[in-house]
Amino acid sequence: MNKYKVTGTIKLNEIETKEVEKKAKKKLKAIRKKISEIQEAMYAEGKYAVLICLQGMDTSGKDSLIREVFKNVSAQGVVVHSFKVPTELELKHDYLWRHYIALPAKGKIGVFNRTHYENVLVTRVHPEYIFGEKIPTVKSLDDLNDDFYNNRMDEINNFEKFISDNGTIILKFFLNLSKEEQKNRLLRRLRLKEKNWKFSPGDLKERKLWDKYQFCYQDLLNKTSKDNAPWYVIPADDKPTARLIVAETIYKTLKQYNFKEPELPKKYKIEIENYKNQLENE
Repeated sequence: MNKYKVTGTIKLNEIETKEVEKKAKKKLKAIRKKISEIQEAMYAEGKYAVLICLQGMDTSGKDSLIREVFKNVSAQGVVVHSFKVPTELELKHDYLWRHYIALPAKGKIGVFNRTHYENVLVTRVHPEYIFGEKIPTVKSLDDLNDDFYNNRMDEINNFEKFISDNGTIILKFFLNLSKEEQKNRLLRRLRLKEKNWKFSPGDLKERKLWDKYQFCYQDLLNKTSKDNAPWYVIPADDKPTARLIVAETIYKTLKQYNFKEPELPKKYKIEIENYKNQLENE
């Protein structure tokens, strides 16, 4: 698990984007059942929530990973939020507001498909987007410098520290896809008629900004991976292996908390036989 964890300064271009685990699909089936069992105990205990953050370039496999990793978790036990372009209402609040109100309740697993990190990623690649927030101190593009984004990352670190101190377990995964594999996946969307709907010409425009995105990802990974909210860089070129690594990381982390269902109050426990007799003799 620690193999993928960001604990110091990393360089993305030095990290492998592909690993292939034998029987990854079979192993995932076993792990996701265990995650489901842990979530049930966590819900019964009612002390913690779990926030899973997923980031990655287009086609990195976030949607299918969510589907496969959490397939066995009760529909009431996992809540997925996919953050798109901010709405008019969301822009009337601070940039973290829409993420805060989407946080999972205690006992549940929340999954952010694209996250609050878009605010130091997409807005850094396209700084003009910030103007929609109508921040009083931002008057021109010159105000959107490194200090501005470093300050935002400090705010995000504080946000995550606050929610983790109050019972939210945070795990953040960057699906590390190679540019060549992204090309292959985009071509597949174009070649397979049933996949055409997934393609957007905007994907090609963003692909041209690959190096800029990689720089921004590397910077945020290095500055926002903390003990209370660690980042994991997951090799994403092979989808089954990526899903397995994420599932194993979630399972091994949550297992350490040793969640336990609360015991039946003593006054009810001593009456169990009586309750059974009442039902059996109806």
